[in-house]
Amino acid sequence: MSEQIRLTIDGLQTTAAPGATILEAARAVGIDIPTLCEEPGITRRAQCRVCLVEIAGRPRLSPACATGVEDGMVVFTDSDRAVNARRMTLDLLLSEHPKKCPTHTSGGECKLCDYAERYGVSARLGHGEPKREVAENAFVSRNAAACVLCSKCVRVCGEVQGIGALAFMGRGNATEVRPALGKTLEQTDCEMCGNCAAACPTGAARAVRMSGVKDARKVRTTCGYCGVGCQFDLNVLNGRVVGVTSAADAPVNGRWLCVKGRFGYEFIHHPDRLTVPLVRRNGRLQAASWDEALDYTAARLNEIKKEHGPDSIAFLSSSRCTNEENYLVQKLARAVIGTNGVDQCART
Repeated sequence: MSEQIRLTIDGLQTTAAPGATILEAARAVGIDIPTLCEEPGITRRAQCRVCLVEIAGRPRLSPACATGVEDGMVVFTDSDRAVNARRMTLDLLLSEHPKKCPTHTSGGECKLCDYAERYGVSARLGHGEPKREVAENAFVSRNAAACVLCSKCVRVCGEVQGIGALAFMGRGNATEVRPALGKTLEQTDCEMCGNCAAACPTGAARAVRMSGVKDARKVRTTCGYCGVGCQFDLNVLNGRVVGVTSAADAPVNGRWLCVKGRFGYEFIHHPDRLTVPLVRRNGRLQAASWDEALDYTAARLNEIKKEHGPDSIAFLSSSRCTNEENYLVQKLARAVIGTNGVDQCART
């Protein structure tokens, strides 16, 4: 095991593993350093400059997200120099942010506005509210006016998804994040996973079906579409699931989801979803009680087994069931019916 590095952050002596950043070391001891462009699992760019901290003996402030810890290092995250630089950076970012933040207006979360309130900053500079195009498709909306060019969506699309559908286009104040060559997202290899929206700190990229769910109750669950085991939070409002929010602390997938996991929740309340067992009578499926349906199924399985043998019966299970339920399905097939004809949709 590598020897731990000793350092001091805001007067608190702590240790960190070699290769750790100041930001990671601070988070480990409960010290919150603001940041807009940092995201675990993707490259560090130090673009937003909101996480600047003061290091004893160094003339310049350093970005906590991209500065490695060193033995004996003394860091000040809330010194006057660091806080003043942070306020100036926030002021510059706010100078091009809409006065009425579209994310807050629709009930979402904008870290830029949250930090501005935390540090008592209001926009004083700049050239007024920019007028930029809002591009939408069926899954993700992109509002360039709220974008701070942190590149998290670009890095997530390229490094996590391996798609690279987004890029910086334009120059100077006209720089925007969008597909290259004037394409729409539908014309790229975009998988509509919505991970760009999950990573966005200001809501410039946003899942279109997630508007206005700030007051929803979050319920952690495991995705039922395949056997990977991704977890996320269902947003429940007035007894209905109104959206999905990915969770950074999900053990399997972290913040990242596929298009089905993030957007495929509407089947929960679909009117065609079965709510009672159905038994076929005279060629038509009719509602039945659970006891009636189970008795009928058991009788037919026994008849088929007796007439054609156990291997004439096969069992198909589902990844939408729990591990325990899937275990019982294969036990029913092998121990009761006597067949190894068992398959499951998550097998691939």
